[in-house]
Amino acid sequence: MSLISSPSAPSAASSGRTPRASTGTRDAAVDLVRAASLIAVVVVHALMVGVSVQGGKAVLENALEPWDGFTVFSWFAQMMPLFFIAGGFASATHYRRQRGRGVTAPGYVASRLGRLLPIPLLAAGATTLVLGVLTLSGVDPSIVATAGWRMSQPLWFLGVYVLCSALVPALLTLHERAPRTTLALLGVGILLVDGLRFVTGVDAIGFANLLLVWLFVQQLGFFLSDGIVPGPRLALASLGCGAALIAVGASPANLFEALNPPTAVLALLGVVQLAVFAALRPHLARLASVPAVRDIAQALNARSMTIYSWHMPVTVLLAGLLLTATGALGGTLPLPLGSEWWLSRPAWLAAVAVVVTLTVLGACRLERRALAWVRTAATPSPARAAAAALTGGAGVLVILAGTGAVWAWIAGSALLAAALLTSCEWRQNAKAIPSSTP
Repeated sequence: MSLISSPSAPSAASSGRTPRASTGTRDAAVDLVRAASLIAVVVVHALMVGVSVQGGKAVLENALEPWDGFTVFSWFAQMMPLFFIAGGFASATHYRRQRGRGVTAPGYVASRLGRLLPIPLLAAGATTLVLGVLTLSGVDPSIVATAGWRMSQPLWFLGVYVLCSALVPALLTLHERAPRTTLALLGVGILLVDGLRFVTGVDAIGFANLLLVWLFVQQLGFFLSDGIVPGPRLALASLGCGAALIAVGASPANLFEALNPPTAVLALLGVVQLAVFAALRPHLARLASVPAVRDIAQALNARSMTIYSWHMPVTVLLAGLLLTATGALGGTLPLPLGSEWWLSRPAWLAAVAVVVTLTVLGACRLERRALAWVRTAATPSPARAAAAALTGGAGVLVILAGTGAVWAWIAGSALLAAALLTSCEWRQNAKAIPSSTP
């Protein structure tokens, strides 16, 4: 892949040689994009939650799935590639800074898992408890199962993010030695998986790209951290290749459907989004310099995993409460995608924003207490760090494979706890850590 460097890029990076280490400073434009992408994810998921009464039965569904405009909407609303690019940028900066202080690769991985896992573990535990209570209360099992599945769907990100974070030291080292070759090999792997899936018709093959696609996009973030971005020609070529893959049936045209399993189109979209970001970067930087915007972005980014872990469970529960309250009052709910439903979306999104905000503020208190009791293992072995990452990924896989059933949430939560115990050690006489800790 041919990438052109931005004016600030070092000549060594643009020539393909080992780039200089990042200065370790934050980038306001990248932080703004990370915050905006997180908001977009929450808004899209909130719009997808559709609850109504049809034929006398409560229905919980993906409201956008039958929408005629959903495919076009997905090309503008699918922000996960840009989210992973920003994450790759942050990971490269963070690991280089830690490496400069003498932190080993296993130590970095254990540290990352020690910060990441307590947050989704608390959310998974709370979700398991709620689903268990609903089951014991005699709620229709099909409703409980659907709720458990809807709550679990965004968790794929956690599993992938844990594994991508664990591979940062290895892949950043490869990037520094052979940046274009590393990216090209990942791209070839993605195309091979898509090709085998297309030829054989076995969709399960495509799940190998659940890691390859997002590692590719994370690698784009490494390029960004070196000041290297794709130019307009490469962006247009990527857009054309993506359209060609869709035209021949190698990927769904709807980019949300293309997540399951991921296809090469998402990797190509990452190239396009990075090019667009590069073009808008000066304007984004100016916007990010506005104090209010900067403060909001920093607040969102400091709690990004908390927001991501809790937003879907509380949104689904809010929909259930809305259904229950409407039924108790003898009212009706508008059918998804109808004119009345669209008119009610601003109020719905406002309600979701309030509930998610209150939940996140409360969850942050619990997380600070949980984080106060654990610390990164002093000298973790590579095997221990790898076991923690794989166990954490397996916990998410169990929940997803069990389609959100209560037993799957219990088993998945247990595996997440095991991963945390593997990567960390308990503190003695723990004290609450400062509230400023993300």
